[in-house]
Amino acid sequence: MAVTLKDLARELGISITTVSRGLAGYDDVAEETQLRIKDTAERLGYQPNLTARRLQKQQTGILGFIMPTFGPRFSDPFFSEFIAGIGNEAANHDFDLLVSTHPPDSDGERKTYQRAVTRAWVDGLIVVRTREEDARIQLLCQHNFPFVAFGRTDDEYDFPFVDEDSEAGMRALVQHFIDLGHRHIAFISPPSGLMFGRYRLKGFQDTMADNGLPVPSGWIVEGDMTQRGGAELTEQILALTPRPTAILAGNDLMALGVMNRLQQHGFTVGEDIAVGGFDDIPLVEHTHPPLTTIHQPIYEIGRRTCDMLIDIINGRSPTNPHVLLTPTLVVRASSGQPIA
Repeated sequence: MAVTLKDLARELGISITTVSRGLAGYDDVAEETQLRIKDTAERLGYQPNLTARRLQKQQTGILGFIMPTFGPRFSDPFFSEFIAGIGNEAANHDFDLLVSTHPPDSDGERKTYQRAVTRAWVDGLIVVRTREEDARIQLLCQHNFPFVAFGRTDDEYDFPFVDEDSEAGMRALVQHFIDLGHRHIAFISPPSGLMFGRYRLKGFQDTMADNGLPVPSGWIVEGDMTQRGGAELTEQILALTPRPTAILAGNDLMALGVMNRLQQHGFTVGEDIAVGGFDDIPLVEHTHPPLTTIHQPIYEIGRRTCDMLIDIINGRSPTNPHVLLTPTLVVRASSGQPIA
């Protein structure tokens, strides 16, 4: 016979209400009591009736992630890592994850967010690649719909987020190349309007200025976050005079495109021209040569945004609703010294 809340209450000598709230992690139940309740539930083999609980709370048991990407191909390893973190954490809490894809700032994306807040087909959303003025976040805040963002915005709304200090990360990357002796450094920035792109561009510009290094017109070009885009912009950068001794990209995929195109032209990456990226997706450790980049714990960020969202859905206030992580520089063979 299945163990019930009543059985747990009898075993512990406390009320059914206290048992229920303790299992749900409510703050009005002492931490020591919560541990006793959970230990007893595990020992007796208690399994919660999730369907009944969610009907009572009017929950679906589903989290939503609307991936802002172009085309039908799921080709960005960043999203693979991020979704794995979300999905595994969701499963730990008996939630399912529903993923859909729409081009960023498209009619399809806008309609999907609108359906989410009006039809409640998910209990909450995770928002990624936040924009300087983000209509998605404005909509979710206006409807008081549960969500957590990976990233910040310029909007006036106060909302829960986990973010990486992209400006600090880019500063570390640029300074590393300057310390190696590079003075002519080109930068492929993320698309304008993306908040993290603005921080990375500022980190590049400020670090160059702090070191007294000019950035001539044409040495900063805007990319599209894809490997193909990085490769195509490399042609433009190679035509610059003087030719850069280093090319930095606002994400690893564009950096991989840079490396590939340089090698097609007969350059040795890390010797003839150095290359750096940002994200530290798993692939770049095994490229030839391995890529110098800025490490973001992408899986962990996905896990933490999901955990924060589930707290919010269950009526618990996150301990820290504004998490800003410090990235780390990972030096590999792609960032050699410039040829004298």
